[in-house]
Formats: sequence, structure tokens, C-alpha cells
Amino acid sequence: MDELATALDEAGGVRAARESGARLRALLEPELSRSAAELTKPRSGYGGAPVTVAMAPGDAVLRALVPVDAGLRADPHVVGERAWLLVAAVVGALVEVSGSADVRAGARGRALALEVPGDPADAELLALAFEGHAAGIDRLRAQALVFPAHVLADAAGFRPPIGAAHPLAVAARVAALGGRPADQASLAEYEEAALAVLEADDPAPARPHDDPDPARRVARRILQRLDGMGKWGGYHTDFAHLARGFQGNERALADEVGEALLAAGLLAEKPSVGQRHVFLNPRRARDIRDLIEQGETPPDLRLPPS
Repeated sequence: MDELATALDEAGGVRAARESGARLRALLEPELSRSAAELTKPRSGYGGAPVTVAMAPGDAVLRALVPVDAGLRADPHVVGERAWLLVAAVVGALVEVSGSADVRAGARGRALALEVPGDPADAELLALAFEGHAAGIDRLRAQALVFPAHVLADAAGFRPPIGAAHPLAVAARVAALGGRPADQASLAEYEEAALAVLEADDPAPARPHDDPDPARRVARRILQRLDGMGKWGGYHTDFAHLARGFQGNERALADEVGEALLAAGLLAEKPSVGQRHVFLNPRRARDIRDLIEQGETPPDLRLPPS
């Protein structure tokens, strides 16, 4: 057992007295820095101690501190694939234990803080829930340690993720529907339903599903889904998956729209053995957001005629 886990256990775990707070915080800070560095390695948490996530009860909330860039709450492509999957596992655990998909993001220093409304008495269940959601993440060994409320009490700035289809919001809805947002197969199974719920809750007047132009509607839905799955930069998916969720003639239209998005550079392609893998182009993030949220088509996008 590593020094932090030992100190936490000796102090009484989630019931540790306030007097132990200074020592636990002093041990937690370098552990989060070490864990953040681990996430940049080809294999994270295998050279020694696992990557650590801190979790704790709060005032009618359950909280987590994740060793990734807090900028994720506004910009989902500031983190790599494995770091995002770690965040998705944390979201899954918070939602599973609390029963609430109302995830909010904040920060403590440079680390991402997450919280959901929940019963503080359930905090001890978080580590086990996290273990289940993180199981199977490739090249990652991680642990969740549950601290007393006062250790994470200084996390601040909590607010909903920016954008209805932000990956944090999608992950929370997937978990609320019974899925595992850090598992690709489970995410694919539940993502369409999760996005439908988020769109129904979104007060914006120009939702992708309501767009009257068939090709533009398909383009917006494809981009929204990829954004919700965090498919930016090196985090990619099979081109054939773009047509998932479309029915009848829209499936063929989705393939044509996918090619148009590639030709315009909104999507980029990564060749793979026997497959074409695509991802959202971070350099076109503004155009992608404008198309998803407002239906504004960039000049270089030539969609098939409707």
C-alpha cells in the first residue's frame, strides 16, 4: 500500500478527523502530480503505484478530484484518450452511486474537480463503483481513494459543462441510463439515447434533430455524436460507425455526409488495418461548434444535395 493510502487508512478513511487534513492534503498534492505525469506515459500506473483519483462527500454532494487538466470543463480536447477515459470512469462512478446525472465541473488548483448531488453517507461506495467503471481501460491501472469531506472542501468554481453535448454531460447521461461511459461498446449502445435526452433538455432553438435540411441535420448529428464521445485528435472511431443511429435512406446519406466532412477538413482520417478511422479536427473546433449548435455551415463544406 502506498504512503497516501496508508495515511488515509490510519486516519480513519472517510471519517478521518479534521486534524488529519493537513497531512492528507500534503500527501495528496504530489500524488496528483505524479498521477498526471503517469497519464502521459505509454502505460499509466504500472511502474509503481496506480494512478490516483480522490473522492469525498461534500455538503449534499459527492465529489471527485481527477489528475487531469481542469480546462476539460470548457474544452474537451485538452486531454488525451486515456485521461478522458479515466474522467469518464469517475463520472460513471459518481452517477451510479448518487443516482444523479447532474454533473458539474470545477477545479482545485490545476486538477479537474467533479461533483453531483448525492447523499454524503454513500461516499464509501465510490471506490468500488469506480473500480467497476475503470476496469478494462487499456494500459491504465487506477485507484480511487475516498477522503473525508474537509480534504476536498476547497475545490471550487463548479458549474455545468459548457455545451449540451459536452462529453462530461454525455458520459453522465450514459451512466444514468445504465451504461459504462469509459467502455467503448457500452458508450456506443447508449450514446444515441443519451444525446436525445440532452437535446430535449437543451433550450437552444436550433437543435440538430430539428434542422429542416436533411444533409445538414445528418452532419450536425454526426459531429454532435463524435463530440459527445470525445472523438477529438487521436481519439478516433471507425468511419462505418458514422451511420449508426440513422435509418432508411439516411444511412446512405450519412456516408455521403461523412465524406463531405472529411473533404472539408472538419473530420480527419487515420488509416487503420482494414478500416478507416476518423476524428474531429481540433483545428476546426470553432466551425464544428458553430455547425453543431447553430447550424452554420462553413464555406468549404459541400454537403450532398437534399
